Amino acid sequence: MRGTVARMATPSPSPTVPARAPTLSLAQARRLALAAQGFADPRPAPGAATMRHVTRVVDRVQVVQIDSVNVLTRSQYLPFFSRLGPYDPALLDRARDGAGPRARTGRRLVEYWAHEASLVPPSTWPLLTFRMEQARERAWSRSFAQTHPELLEAVRTVVREHGPLTSREVEAHLPHGAGRSDEQWGWNWSAVKHCLELLFWSGEITSAGRTTSFERRYAAPEVVLPAEVVARREALAHEDPQEAVTELLGISLRAHGLGTQRCLADYFRIRGPRVARGLEELEARGEAERVRVPGWTDRPVWRVPGMRVPRRVPGAALLSPFDSLVWQRERTEGLWGMRFRLEIYVPAPQRQYGYYVLPFLLDEELVGRVDLKADRAAGALVARAVHWEPGVDIRRAAPALQEQLELMARWLGLARVDFAKT
Repeated sequence: MRGTVARMATPSPSPTVPARAPTLSLAQARRLALAAQGFADPRPAPGAATMRHVTRVVDRVQVVQIDSVNVLTRSQYLPFFSRLGPYDPALLDRARDGAGPRARTGRRLVEYWAHEASLVPPSTWPLLTFRMEQARERAWSRSFAQTHPELLEAVRTVVREHGPLTSREVEAHLPHGAGRSDEQWGWNWSAVKHCLELLFWSGEITSAGRTTSFERRYAAPEVVLPAEVVARREALAHEDPQEAVTELLGISLRAHGLGTQRCLADYFRIRGPRVARGLEELEARGEAERVRVPGWTDRPVWRVPGMRVPRRVPGAALLSPFDSLVWQRERTEGLWGMRFRLEIYVPAPQRQYGYYVLPFLLDEELVGRVDLKADRAAGALVARAVHWEPGVDIRRAAPALQEQLELMARWLGLARVDFAKT
């Protein structure tokens, strides 16, 4: 560039483990991770879970991933089943939707891009302002805004005046035709949806929940969120993102219990030099400390100082393939020895374990995985394949898996468990 000198950013030095850092065994690290994620908390009796129990899970995991695949049930419902057992999914809907579509109170969760499309506590939403600002600067966002400025403004106005609305309801409010050519405006469902997603990603609008058919209901933030949350988002838009990144890493550490820099950053999909600086700041504040975990990794592992390691974390749970316990694949393999990968988008003949595979947690270990499908027409929960990890005592593990499958079947309103013949 003429008149300037291009300078490379100096990368932060790789963190090291202090010589006198505490050492945790692999078993202790697993128990700490499970406790942080809520698996050491007592389950309520089947069907007895209340909003207090749902809120407890939210407080533990902080981020609940959403996914549209519905071969079993929507993925956001499964982490609560894994930690609470059979519960009323309407409790989660109420935590997401509050007392009503335009309610600014009572809403314990709101949707945004956190890990992926996710539900997070409203207090976390403004911490992602840097991502909203980045969305405005993405090339495709700027290009679309420049080529469709009037449509974008029309969609923004409809949502602010009439929301919450689904994308189809937004389209119904728009003046079709009105002398505007399809070629110029792209005046169809996909263009309107494109506008809505751009506005949602940039934080100009938010979600007031989802319909039963999984359609997002768009609304202005001030309709959905408390005034102080909206105000903080506006303030953070003018501040250095570092403090927000540090706060997000603190949330990630508390939700993980302990983790490497990579898995702590992955919780909110944060990248770049702000991650290392954020961890340094958490250490300086006494909110994180480096430890050794032989058998997991030679890299530094950060943990929450003073967090108690349970003596045992007994119990069994089927985990969503999108459960936050197993998001970061390197972490899952390092802590539990399971190489877990999603195969939803792998062609069927090339799948190793199946389409919708749930890891099976038993007494602190990931002992197997089961490919599940809810066959509602037949009234059956179908286990299409079961794969046990090497060395597992199947005589002990198989009855525990059967019990969890039967619990899940009843929770889903299915009459029985079927095992597909192979």
